[in-house]
Amino acid sequence: MNAPVFGTFGAAFPVTPFDADPAAAFIAAHHFDRPTLVVSRAKVAAQFDELQAGLGRARIHYAVKANPAPEIIRTLVNKKSGFDCASRGEIDLCLAQGAKPDQISFGNTIKRASDVAYAHGAGITLFAADSAAELDKIARHAPGARVYIRLIVENSLADWPLSRKFGCAGSALPALLDHAQTLGLVAYGLSFHVGSQTRKAEYWNPVLDQVAALWHAARAAGHDLQLLNIGGGFPAYYGQNIDAPRRYAAEVIRAIDARFGDVAHLMAEPGRGLVAQAGHIAAEVMLVSRKSEADLHRWVYLDIGRFSGLAETEGEAIRYQLVTSRDGGETGPCVLAGPSCDSADILYEKRPVQLPLDLQDGDKVMIRCCGAYTSSYSSVGFNGFPPLDVIVL
Repeated sequence: MNAPVFGTFGAAFPVTPFDADPAAAFIAAHHFDRPTLVVSRAKVAAQFDELQAGLGRARIHYAVKANPAPEIIRTLVNKKSGFDCASRGEIDLCLAQGAKPDQISFGNTIKRASDVAYAHGAGITLFAADSAAELDKIARHAPGARVYIRLIVENSLADWPLSRKFGCAGSALPALLDHAQTLGLVAYGLSFHVGSQTRKAEYWNPVLDQVAALWHAARAAGHDLQLLNIGGGFPAYYGQNIDAPRRYAAEVIRAIDARFGDVAHLMAEPGRGLVAQAGHIAAEVMLVSRKSEADLHRWVYLDIGRFSGLAETEGEAIRYQLVTSRDGGETGPCVLAGPSCDSADILYEKRPVQLPLDLQDGDKVMIRCCGAYTSSYSSVGFNGFPPLDVIVL
């Protein structure tokens, strides 16, 4: 991490509204010479407690990809969280921060054979798969492992439904469960992902209906399924109202209980819903301009863009909320873009953002609720712009 240049931030952001938000207060009190994500461990811990209270008997396995900061992993280890890891690197990270092998699942359905063997050697026994070839690989390199089969789900009502890259069709499930048993693996359960940013708990219901039918059919066929991994989808605040995490999680669990009955082991994999609201990005306006005198919209260029942490603005899917040092006056519509020499580095154009009319280069901007999928998506330095700095309080 490159340390920020601290200085007098003055009254650029009022601290008072942020008293209960350590990251926002820290940004308000300091100057940064490059885009910096500031994350509060206390907020992560509090969000974990709220989600876990709502999830009840379901065990949280934090999706490490959302934010792999070692300090966050260590905080969650201390909370007795589990971890959903997608690679050897994430496994090593969690083990280095004190996680035990039985707290880790290797949740990527696309794994290098040597990494399966490495995880097995490290004591990890729980693996995801969605194909016969992946089951063959696990059987060769992690004999006797417990496997859960990931399903493709339809009818997602999430803001960002997932593609068909991961999961098998429901029609393929019986053969995969049989194949796992033939290979000497433990056909332990099923997993699915309802879709990223599923803003309302009731949006889970169509997906749960689909998965429950497959679950009961598999058990009726003689498969002693023990684990239901409900994945992620827990939402963060991006300007549209969402339920409090405890209430949201509790409603999801009630819907699961009604459809699945007494499942031996429930697992949830929040990533965004656990860390997004714990962090904000300190940024700066680099230029405000118009393409012509008749242009209806100003163009506002920030020192951070799609290649330096804001990749989730792809398709304008995630609408980050902005606080500027000139808030309070008259506003107007703006196209928001990043600093790189790439024409794709435009954040919001189809739906322009409202920003102060007197905004100018050098003004400070805080981008809210950026604790998830920013530092992990930041490039190593595209176009020579530095990667996103991270400070964990």
